[in-house]
Amino acid sequence: MLEPLLIALVACALLYAVAVGALVVAGRRTDAAALARFVPDCIVLLRRLVCDRRVPWRSRIVFGALLAYLVSPVDLVPDFVPVAGHLDDALVFALALRYLVAAAGPEVVRASWPGPERSVDAILRLAQRPGGWRTT
Repeated sequence: MLEPLLIALVACALLYAVAVGALVVAGRRTDAAALARFVPDCIVLLRRLVCDRRVPWRSRIVFGALLAYLVSPVDLVPDFVPVAGHLDDALVFALALRYLVAAAGPEVVRASWPGPERSVDAILRLAQRPGGWRTT
């Protein structure tokens, strides 16, 4: 059961490294550095948002539920199903991140983001609801 997860993680890490390397070869070192730091920056952002008192407690509970789902052996799609087995975990993670960022609001996210401004702009665009940011 652990072997397919390890294979998926190694494949993602290789794809990530190839994308960063392609940007370096193309002469876009600033973009390569931003991409290389994106995943670690997202982890720092999540940690900061979960600890921030300005984020509603319900949103922090959603993050706790996400962690419980990710470590649970029960999945929406079983992990032995090729590709889709791990894709559901990534989708649930992305939806929870979007919810947490949207609940925190753009000001709190900008204050908590450790990376470049361009990267946080992309996260905020992805988390924004169709009607724009709530002002309440």
